[in-house]
Amino acid sequence: MGNIIRVTGSAVEADGMRGNTMYEMVHVGREGLLGEIIRLEGDTAFIQVYEETAGLTPGEPVRGTGKPLSVELGPGILRSIYDGIQRPLEIIRGEHGDFILRGITVPSIDKKVKWHFVPRVKKGDEVKHGDVLGTVQETRLIEHRIMVPKGIAGKVQKIEKGGFRVEDAVCAIQSGGKVHKVPMMQTWPIRKPRPVDEKLGPEIPLLTGQRIFDTFFPLAKGGTSAIPGGFGTGKTVSQHQLAKWSDASIIVYVGCGERGNEMTEVLQEFPHLKDPKSGLPLMERTTMIANTSNMPVAAREASIYTGITLAEYYRDMGYDVALMADSTSRWAEAMREMSSKLEEIPGEEGYPAYLASRLADFYERSGRVKNLNGSTGSISVIGAVSPPGGDFSEPVTQNTLKVTRVFWALDTTLADRRHFPSINWLTSYSLYTNKLGDWFRENVNREWPHLRGKAMSLLQKESELREIVQLVGPDALPVSERVILEVARMLREDFLQQNAYHKVDSYCSADKQFKMLHIILEFHKYANKLINSGKTVKEIMDMDMVTEISRMKHLAEKEFNQMYTRTIEKMKGG
Repeated sequence: MGNIIRVTGSAVEADGMRGNTMYEMVHVGREGLLGEIIRLEGDTAFIQVYEETAGLTPGEPVRGTGKPLSVELGPGILRSIYDGIQRPLEIIRGEHGDFILRGITVPSIDKKVKWHFVPRVKKGDEVKHGDVLGTVQETRLIEHRIMVPKGIAGKVQKIEKGGFRVEDAVCAIQSGGKVHKVPMMQTWPIRKPRPVDEKLGPEIPLLTGQRIFDTFFPLAKGGTSAIPGGFGTGKTVSQHQLAKWSDASIIVYVGCGERGNEMTEVLQEFPHLKDPKSGLPLMERTTMIANTSNMPVAAREASIYTGITLAEYYRDMGYDVALMADSTSRWAEAMREMSSKLEEIPGEEGYPAYLASRLADFYERSGRVKNLNGSTGSISVIGAVSPPGGDFSEPVTQNTLKVTRVFWALDTTLADRRHFPSINWLTSYSLYTNKLGDWFRENVNREWPHLRGKAMSLLQKESELREIVQLVGPDALPVSERVILEVARMLREDFLQQNAYHKVDSYCSADKQFKMLHIILEFHKYANKLINSGKTVKEIMDMDMVTEISRMKHLAEKEFNQMYTRTIEKMKGG
């Protein structure tokens, strides 16, 4: 046991801590505030406390727990809303009111609920770390697979079917002369990646139903992406859309340092959202971590690791997981604040010198993998970045771009013009495009990569032509180039713009995306043919067909397919 010798905000210094270890959990002060050792010098420990430290005084005791900051893993995680250190907010509210009291300890997983366990192995079977012992129906959508914890391997001595609490032993495994009783719940240190057998290549896209993401800048399952943008450009709404509509089996949403009103909106909205595949509530396959800007800064730093550890746990079961981190800038600011309190030498813009390595450590825990039990799972990480003033040259954005492979650049100018999602198609990129081309060719249409490339060329050509138009006006352009401007406008307004709040346009299937793009590019050919027959650009753009194309994104799938067939036949016949 040590004693406090200095308190600086959420950083506490204690002496008499010889024998304690780095990243060990400790209880600080008479109220037992939860903290973590982040630096050791002799018998002096520097501790970041995950709760408000007002009232702590020198001389109060500090007790070590002998274990690192860990999360509880087992049935009951889904549908839960946690704070940054996995305290269940809904349970705290029910038992203690609207505020998190200092020193409060509430189990992360309900220890009283009984779950129906169904074995998958039998007595005498050989098992090892990661193997699935049995299953529990955690929600109506997700089957929870109970796995052998780390450090245990041997022969199943006993396994039973029936109702068990998470701390009850469901299996006994004999290893040598020792028998290990295995409960449904296990714990894992948040800063340590869970092991895998093999990392696989990014060959399957994470389909999101958002046209600019899927068609132009796709993300692979197991991939990493960054959404940087200034205030009001739509980072949070974009992540909400990805969480709602992506074809991942499990969603882990981390609200890291966001304003309380934004997080409140998320917490109120998510329980009412319907899963598009099943029609059941989206929370049936979602867990959320809410650590708002007014919560202790140290817990914000831990929340990212808590989220990725929960994601790894479900990946190990063989699920595709999408993790939304909103936003990593607030996480970096928490690191900067803690670093300054530790009196470390600051790096660029005051961020710690280890900012780049911490970001890399986080994003590298993503990936599509072959698990220890032979199943295949993935974690796709989508991190929002909030650069001050929308300046992409600041350290967090630049260091994030070094380790992520998809860059969805939000543009203030587009947001001001009410063009949403305000992704700038000229500055964004995806390094997965070529690798995912084969999947789109085989599963959607063999022309997909060709049409995508053609559309991007038109948008780039439009950017060049707009510079000329600003100097000499549109009438100075050849007719064919004026047609390009009109077709590019259709791409921007009728394809790239997507209304997150429209009941139809909020989600667009891959098949519909292809057909929408196909119609616009076929119209470009058709318009050029009409120009050659003597029609003016104005006459072409006044046709009813143009109005139909502008309304296609709001048409339900069946109605749209009829419109698509009718329009394509008309263009080919005309």
